[in-house]
Amino acid sequence: MSIPRLGVCSWSLQARDPQHLLEAVDRCGLDAVQLALSPLVAGPDRWGEAFRILDEAGINIFSGMMTTAGEDYSTLQSIAETGGIRPDGTWEENLAHAEAVADLAAAGGLDLVTFHAGFIPEQAGDPERAKLLERLRTLADLFARRGLWLGLETGQETAATLLEALEALDRPNVVVNFDPANMILYGKGDPVEALGLLAHHVMQVHIKDALPAKKPGTWGSEVAVGTGAIDWMCLFEIALAIDPPLHFIIEREAGEDRVADVIAARHVVERFLSPQ
Repeated sequence: MSIPRLGVCSWSLQARDPQHLLEAVDRCGLDAVQLALSPLVAGPDRWGEAFRILDEAGINIFSGMMTTAGEDYSTLQSIAETGGIRPDGTWEENLAHAEAVADLAAAGGLDLVTFHAGFIPEQAGDPERAKLLERLRTLADLFARRGLWLGLETGQETAATLLEALEALDRPNVVVNFDPANMILYGKGDPVEALGLLAHHVMQVHIKDALPAKKPGTWGSEVAVGTGAIDWMCLFEIALAIDPPLHFIIEREAGEDRVADVIAARHVVERFLSPQ
């Protein structure tokens, strides 16, 4: 029995190829995914049939996801320096990759691709913010020409900073992929308050949980959904009031048994999304 509006991030299942992904999604008891598109661009021999295989099996692809080159998640400082499209050394490579991803998403009939843009500086007058926003406008226009929404994943800055950036961007096809756990992992504020502030811009929510860092300046800890610091009842109270209705995508990037953790997350979400 499917659960409307609920899927799983393809990368969470660590699949070797589309058929392996299909089997893992079925084991999770789901029928929808957010599909990582960068592997399709980088490895067409292995992943090139993903759209066809998933479609023929009745698996919905709610959205796509794009990664950027050179990211180093070892520490908060390293990802701040290397993340997204902010670094000059990888900008041209990332621009070319974004164009390939946008072409693929459009050809596959998707309408939303999400990614981590990189840390947006808190000060509006910071020249690094101006540079990042200009690059985001370039990507937004590239995706808009193909009829696509571009979703910015939350967490690397506060909700207030992201809201300022969205207003400054002035690109109606730029939306938010809200990840409540990232707000905790990066130490960027309360997820429920953040969702309320960004609600008007949110198009998709990641279902992921976390505990705050024990030491300032270090990572928080990702944990199984329902065992972390997120108040899911309050979060869903806001999320389910957003119109048009959102998709909810389970994401798990830690843990020894991803399928079991996705199933556990599904059980948490079932309290809020009625099966059909």
